[in-house]
Amino acid sequence: MTTLPVQHTIDDVLAAELADLRHRNLERQLRTTARRNGAIVETDRGPAVDFSSNDYLGLASDERLIDAAAAALREHGVGAGAARLISGNSPEHEALEHELAGFFGAERALTFSSGYAANVGIIPALVSRGDAIFADALNHASLIDGCRLSRAVVHVYPHADCSALAALLDRHREEARRALIVTDGLFSMDGDLAPMGELVDLARRFDGWTYVDDAHAVGVLGEYGRGTAIGVDITVGTLGKAFGAAGAFVYGSETLIQYLLNRARSFVFSTAMLPAQAAAAHAALRIVQAEPERREKLCANSRTLRGALSRVGADVDTTATGPIIPVLLGDETRTMTIGATLAQAGFLVGAVRPPTVPAGGSRLRITASAAHTREQIDGLGNALAAALRE
Repeated sequence: MTTLPVQHTIDDVLAAELADLRHRNLERQLRTTARRNGAIVETDRGPAVDFSSNDYLGLASDERLIDAAAAALREHGVGAGAARLISGNSPEHEALEHELAGFFGAERALTFSSGYAANVGIIPALVSRGDAIFADALNHASLIDGCRLSRAVVHVYPHADCSALAALLDRHREEARRALIVTDGLFSMDGDLAPMGELVDLARRFDGWTYVDDAHAVGVLGEYGRGTAIGVDITVGTLGKAFGAAGAFVYGSETLIQYLLNRARSFVFSTAMLPAQAAAAHAALRIVQAEPERREKLCANSRTLRGALSRVGADVDTTATGPIIPVLLGDETRTMTIGATLAQAGFLVGAVRPPTVPAGGSRLRITASAAHTREQIDGLGNALAAALRE
């Protein structure tokens, strides 16, 4: 009689893995926040100033977005009911896409339920077996997963190193049918920019295409807030950061968008984003165009925040103006302890650990918003000074 191995329940196995994460200070927990009012959010410990979100222009609680969403709810109901290619397409989706295309000077745009859904759907629609992807080492997880799902050969180049990328293209381009250079525009953890002009030049030199996830830059950087992706073939942006709503989009040529509408699986086989989401994002897009002072205030707050953090001993780039400010600490335990201390003092920051960042790269991820006041910025600087001393 064959003796079967000892069986372990799924909970036994997963509990052991969770215990290992906990031991290494890598376990994550949800943090509940209630209604947002500018930069103030309600937490279980009372009100706190949010320096962790991506609400860069302070639009997430704007009454005009709320009114647009409420009107769309009354007009169209809550859910779209189906994928857009079935019966889930609404006038709200089409109006938003029309305005997005106009804002970015593109022939057409297409919306997705999230930036993650966009990247894991679009990249495999463009390249597959027999093709090659050349990807920045610090790309967002959604880009990494989209590359993996494509089944193309992926060549990873050191972060923002165009010389290394050129060498990889020279070595491997002729092996592939298609070549796709994939990068973030504004990197979400380091807050620096991709060398866009050089990437576009390399793509042209080696008969390749450029794919940029500009999620953290659209609405914030570039002329009129159009982001960093100048001269790029495929650009993805999000509606859940500077635009204060939810969802994502891709813009480009008429041919590209019609192709993706047919072949991007995360679009074809997903229920459409809520019409109310599309209406709120549409309202935000109009505000971004009509109120450039929001971007100016964000830029000023970023400079002020960098100066405040630098003065208390944080190693930050005071010459940059982007809204993402990493404070490298290295050790996971120290990062979590300081993050918790700041939360107790009424300031929410991102405490980021592997695998979101490389091993040894744990950090506070602090973000500026146009909604922050000078008093709130100074308050965070003083609280961080106290936390670092402790």
